[in-house]
Amino acid sequence: MRITVLTVPDCPNAPVIEERIALAAADLSAEVALVEVTDQEQAVRLGMTGSPTVLIDGVDPFAVPGAPASLSCRLYRGPDGRVEGAPSVTELRRALEAANITGGCECPPTDAAGRGGRGRLAPIAGGQRAVQQAVLRHFATTGGALSAGELQAAAAVHGRAAAEVLADLAAEDFLALDDDGRIRAAYPFSAVPADHRVLLANGMEVWAMCAVDALGIPDMLRSDAVITSTDPVTGEKVTITSTSGVMTWQPSTAVVYVGQRSCTGPAADIACGALNFFTSRHTARTWAEQNPDYTGAPVDHAQAETLGRSIFGSLLTAPEPA
Repeated sequence: MRITVLTVPDCPNAPVIEERIALAAADLSAEVALVEVTDQEQAVRLGMTGSPTVLIDGVDPFAVPGAPASLSCRLYRGPDGRVEGAPSVTELRRALEAANITGGCECPPTDAAGRGGRGRLAPIAGGQRAVQQAVLRHFATTGGALSAGELQAAAAVHGRAAAEVLADLAAEDFLALDDDGRIRAAYPFSAVPADHRVLLANGMEVWAMCAVDALGIPDMLRSDAVITSTDPVTGEKVTITSTSGVMTWQPSTAVVYVGQRSCTGPAADIACGALNFFTSRHTARTWAEQNPDYTGAPVDHAQAETLGRSIFGSLLTAPEPA
């Protein structure tokens, strides 16, 4: 795991955040780098929205929707409402644990939901990001997937065929295709009804590939939403209501199981079957005992929300090619 701290020169909160990261990451294998940012162009390129900004494997887990790149001082509001110049040790530890969930997998640390820590934002090269964002926006407005033909205009700008770009995106697990080359998933969305339904504030209903994907959709779309799912063990309903970025869980004992059955392969095949909502840690552990091919662990609300937000929150706000 790589932790990058972006600060302006002589930022008074730089030593504070370094000390807190050292405490939060004491039991983790992490490389910490302090990067001084001296101009606005560098802030934009690195994703700094104020000093200090913390990136975990390139992702800002404390990102504020719509916050612009900035060299100004950054403030963090804790759960108790208190404002400080750095996240608390507890908040940092939660973000680090969410990024480092392995569930005992005997492979190198990985997070299948986020492409092994590499994130879900496609690169600009070859029209991949333009096509990815076109696909995601279409899901958000219609609930369904675009065909290769409908994506041809976005791909042609980059001198490529849409089918070629889709194949590139599938090869790097930004989306999944069926045997006929049609989109069956574009994380976080599923092209067919799934176990996790997300009702957006505008009335549009979309389906998420997994629980973590569902939790990432409200932040990605900057929309209020109601997520509904069922506990795979008991069949009981789990509802998460997201209002202005604050999520309320029913029942309050609900958790998300984060795991996978292999350390390689697309998330749709190796992880989405495990990334579920459960009404309690007890039922999550019961499911794990019944499904020994998956390895993982239940996580609490804050960890699950942070994971979803960190993976999907910036997918539609990151700039497209000029």
